[in-house]
Amino acid sequence: MSRLPIAVVIPTRNEEANIVSTVRSVIAHFAAVVVVDSDSTDATRELAKAEGAEVVEYTWDGGYPKKKQWCLERVRTDLDWVFFLDGDETPSGELLAELRRIFLDGRRVRPAAFDIPLGYWFAGRRLRHGHTIVKRALVDRTRARFPEPDDLEAPGMGEQEGHYQPLAYPAYRLRATIEHRDLDPVRTWFERHNRYSDWEAWLERRPEVREGIRRAKTRQGQLFHRAPLKPLLSFGYAYVYRRGFLDGRAGLDYALAMSFYRWQIGLKAREQPPAAS
Repeated sequence: MSRLPIAVVIPTRNEEANIVSTVRSVIAHFAAVVVVDSDSTDATRELAKAEGAEVVEYTWDGGYPKKKQWCLERVRTDLDWVFFLDGDETPSGELLAELRRIFLDGRRVRPAAFDIPLGYWFAGRRLRHGHTIVKRALVDRTRARFPEPDDLEAPGMGEQEGHYQPLAYPAYRLRATIEHRDLDPVRTWFERHNRYSDWEAWLERRPEVREGIRRAKTRQGQLFHRAPLKPLLSFGYAYVYRRGFLDGRAGLDYALAMSFYRWQIGLKAREQPPAAS
């Protein structure tokens, strides 16, 4: 079976609970699988190597490029296409088939990037309804670049690019999913989103930086970026309009968690003084 001419890049830090399933899901299908690890203190690196992945060490220097852009510039540059997977994600079988139709039919791949929906798991259950998350996870590194907003002083993100997409045109949305199944306890979701809300709140007080980031989001993200009453809108959209109630208790829990996240952002933003002009 021919391998896809794509480098799978998996940025990690302390992902020993998830990394084996992630590497196993891609190692036989892609030309390269590289785990780019940031000083893990658990067995992430050893487990990834045992499954056949290449492991590259990464230490952030506090500036740009941040981690994913660094990967585009440094990791397996012999392959133009880069597929970013988190350490708790796996491509569905349908996605692998879709990529084979695109990349192995002998025709030139015209898009510069592909937006891929997530099959999202929350508190141990696969959500079938509610809010849909889409990631620009597959990019041609020769035609894509992550923005460099003036947010290095912001808390919450550190070495990670914020909640924005790499800039690439044209981009095409695929139908099949990346399965985002985090095996860590749900408290880690809240810990991450507490940090993310610090970054989002910092942006709320800096409209020029915030506006630049808005342009690097998906269309859905851009619309929500401007919306008022975000906690209520988030809950109503996910639980009612997108029928998250059909996912039972998990759908309610996720809609409430995302609404709480939006409430955190607003509360933290109101607590901060305006940015100095």
